Amino acid sequence: MDAKLVEKQHKKGKLYVEERLQLLFDNHSYEELTTPETRDGVYVCEGMVSGKRVVVAAQDFTYKGGTLGLKHGQNIAMGLDRAMRKKCPFISMNDSGGARIQEGIDALSGYGDIFYRNVKASGRIPQISMILGPCAGGAVYSPGITDFIFMTEKISQMFITGPKVIHAVTGESITGEALGGTVMHGANSGVASFCTDTELECFMAVRRLVSMIPSNCRDRRLKCYVDANAPIFKFEMPEDSHRGYDISEIIANIFDVKSFMELQPDFAKSVMIGFARLGGETVGIIANQPRHMAGVLDCNSSDKAARFVRFCDAFRIPIVTFTDVPGYLPGIAQEQAGIIRHGAKLLYAFSEATVPKINVILHKAYGGAYIAMNSAHIGADCVFSWPGAEVAVMGEQGAVEILYARETRSMDAQQARAFLDEKAEQYRREVMNTRLGLKRGYITAEIRPEETRDRLIEALNRMGYRPAIRRMIARRRHGNIPL
Repeated sequence: MDAKLVEKQHKKGKLYVEERLQLLFDNHSYEELTTPETRDGVYVCEGMVSGKRVVVAAQDFTYKGGTLGLKHGQNIAMGLDRAMRKKCPFISMNDSGGARIQEGIDALSGYGDIFYRNVKASGRIPQISMILGPCAGGAVYSPGITDFIFMTEKISQMFITGPKVIHAVTGESITGEALGGTVMHGANSGVASFCTDTELECFMAVRRLVSMIPSNCRDRRLKCYVDANAPIFKFEMPEDSHRGYDISEIIANIFDVKSFMELQPDFAKSVMIGFARLGGETVGIIANQPRHMAGVLDCNSSDKAARFVRFCDAFRIPIVTFTDVPGYLPGIAQEQAGIIRHGAKLLYAFSEATVPKINVILHKAYGGAYIAMNSAHIGADCVFSWPGAEVAVMGEQGAVEILYARETRSMDAQQARAFLDEKAEQYRREVMNTRLGLKRGYITAEIRPEETRDRLIEALNRMGYRPAIRRMIARRRHGNIPL
């Protein structure tokens, strides 16, 4: 490594490209597919990450600001082609000043070559983007197509047009961090899958993700082991279905100890997504989060969950959902934002998915949101419910106000309230339960919370080897279009 170039990066608070490669690869070793003469500002390398073969393209900001010209773009495209041939994940380390202006349309051609291959690889091999510096203009669309984006505080920035251009065109003033930093993309836009405080944490997170996901869309086995790292079940569900709790506590009580890796934790918090191990096997988890907005579905949470479902389906990862949802978020703002269009994406994703799908209804499941959260009606293979779970068109208060509107017109306010309270209790007792769902077969079985882990393992082992499912998955393949 050139000491002067290393120091140049360190002064910017960033690691040098070769330091980054050593942090990512097992035993700090890798084979470079480019050469010093052909790099043109990007190292294309191959090696082992968490015991799996990967191909990496790492931009070198010390060479012409990491700008992308024709040869630079061709090198990254070559790396993607190799990853496709090897059927292994592709990781890009983005640290670039953007297109090499002096090369004109040739630079744009380099971007086009990358975008085209990103799309062709989508759903075939996992694609991970690490934003380790600036990523501006057309450059942001390659990470936008990939499956996961990792960002690091203070050094990562992504935007279509930078602060200077925005100020010149609109007169608005904003910093690069506020416009395209980790807070913006981690919490507001939802672009980032994972945000870390340091580069070291970022590399450790990427290594962990690689260890949990398949290398390609055909690399799949499904066999859970009942005694593998089982936690002790300690969670106690609140009796009041309208009282919030942290769904991550339930996940920690069911899946292998400390195995859950949450994605997009600060975006659309009413729904939680991530990977965990169950008896040593990776599964995708989608869960309503009652501690945030009561776990409702809205535009952002629908998009967040739907794209995750499609990734899991493309790479044969079983899906387990935990449902505790009061419905879709009502309001003028949501209607104007297109809740119909966004909510439909989740319905489509679950209906399309052919991987094993299991749903656990924890407390309540109301209205269309009950259907959208991996119900039997849109293809769930197995639906369990916990004791006391409520399944209904809507909650008791809203229901009785509609059902008995005529009867209450002639009553004064006090009489009407007492009458509606009585009817609400009756509705809760007679309608808001799982009896009809169990009778009709919409719900497979009612299970005790403490037996959830064993029942999930039993169901997944049973479904994972069904010949019909294997044939169906082998026939169908789709990409992972950004939603």
